[in-house]
Amino acid sequence: MNSVSRRGTGAADSREDIELGGGPHPVDRHVGLRIRMRRKELNISQERLAEALGLTFQQVQKYERAANRVSASKLFEIARALNASVAYFYEGLAPGDEHETPPAPNLEAHAFLLTAEGAELASLFPKLGRNRVRRKVLELVRAIVGAEEAEGPAEAARPKALSYEAH
Repeated sequence: MNSVSRRGTGAADSREDIELGGGPHPVDRHVGLRIRMRRKELNISQERLAEALGLTFQQVQKYERAANRVSASKLFEIARALNASVAYFYEGLAPGDEHETPPAPNLEAHAFLLTAEGAELASLFPKLGRNRVRRKVLELVRAIVGAEEAEGPAEAARPKALSYEAH
């Protein structure tokens, strides 16, 4: 079976890809992430979006996680419900065949920005008025990440004992 026939447009095709170990197509992941990002920008719950689309919130969840693919007509409805153009959901994809492998750090950054901590950090960081302070905060985060990577996953996950030494 060739990749074109296996990469159909239905939800069953996405499940088949996942079961075969291929996982969601990178474009489907990107579109799902953009749906989630826009929904969160507008402070709309999955339930509210689902209601506007005549779906269950679980279906919206599946679209956002790319567990199910979004059809063209449904993407059109989603764009209308989220006051965005259909093109918005494809922004950031490389032209041509390069879209097969979007850079992982970009997806990780988008996923982080969709968390409560990421959104708060993104809104507060620009309020740091001085570039010098911003650089120092960035250096601090780099140092923390470097220390956690040096400790390894088991050490980083273990709770730290409190120290009452004078500093």
